[in-house]
Amino acid sequence: MALVVTDAIVLHSFDYLESSRVLRLATREHGVQSVLAKGARRSQKRFSGALDLFAEGQAQFYARAGRDLHTLASFDVNRARFALAADLERFAAAAALAELVLRFARDESEPTWYDTLVDALDAVAVADPGAARAAGLAGAWRLVAALGFAPSLDACASCHDALPAERPARFSHPAGGLLCERCGRLAGVGRALLAEARAALRAWVGAEDEEPPLDPQSARAHQRLLREFLREHLTDGRPLRAFESWEGSRLAAGPASPGADAAP
Repeated sequence: MALVVTDAIVLHSFDYLESSRVLRLATREHGVQSVLAKGARRSQKRFSGALDLFAEGQAQFYARAGRDLHTLASFDVNRARFALAADLERFAAAAALAELVLRFARDESEPTWYDTLVDALDAVAVADPGAARAAGLAGAWRLVAALGFAPSLDACASCHDALPAERPARFSHPAGGLLCERCGRLAGVGRALLAEARAALRAWVGAEDEEPPLDPQSARAHQRLLREFLREHLTDGRPLRAFESWEGSRLAAGPASPGADAAP
């Protein structure tokens, strides 16, 4: 049994037996891990804020080779992110980010996606309530890129010809990105994206400092595009419940913009 010390974020937790809880952690050096917090429900002092969703700190756990559930020894929280629970839009976006990592990340060292997750949760936590959805979309697409399956946005995903930035293009989930006009006709399926929607995706995937503003209808359309893209690349067939809740969470009504019609 080896003692593992690593930076970690709580992504999910649930009760186990009468007095304990199981935590699903994103860790910097060991990917996603499940740990058992023994007696956590009996004593609030033992693990304190470590049981809170999206808490970040240094976790210590005893790992057994060949086991999927390890024993948590301690969790020293240095960032609680209470702001995520103070607003429904922020919490829904953060839950969707956590679900993305839980479904796609592996149990091995991947500091790039861990740092991307940290930045994404921080951006959502400080976003104005009306901007939390856009911050969540930006974080999700950057996580997709960090996890290794970013969509093709500047060249056709099929024939690899360059795509003019100022023209609409068809987004194909099976192909893994945008298609040129010829390949789009051959594919026959997909969603047409206007130049504004393409620019938003490019900014998010490329982690550009200046992000495009989104009206409510465009934001919902982009959420749908992201969810469909993730489902295409998942193989277990299970629904993305947090993403569905995020997509269905309260969104101010407004007239559809031209970008929203052509975004997903």
